[in-house]
Amino acid sequence: MRRVGFLLKVRQDKLEEYKAHHKKVWQEMLDALRRTGWRNYSLFMRDDGLLFGYFETPESFQAALAGMSKEEINAKWQAFMAPYFENLSGAHADESMVELEEVFHLD
Repeated sequence: MRRVGFLLKVRQDKLEEYKAHHKKVWQEMLDALRRTGWRNYSLFMRDDGLLFGYFETPESFQAALAGMSKEEINAKWQAFMAPYFENLSGAHADESMVELEEVFHLD
């Protein structure tokens, strides 16, 4: 199982809305994430909007993203969530995630 960490930045003026949407993620989106191998998926956010995401996947970060890119519901979710992020330069959030290098792990 591969552990993946990534960063994104949520717009300061959209923090509360962003959190509210993640209290009720669309069931079809949750199903797609599970179907494409996203496990133990968590999002953590600082007060300034810096977002840290973590998930585990059987293959790689790229394979997990590729699986989601084939899901129609993902395109809808990404378009819906795009206004909440900074510095996407026209891309969706899942195309702008910065993968972090794992430097330590304790089981």
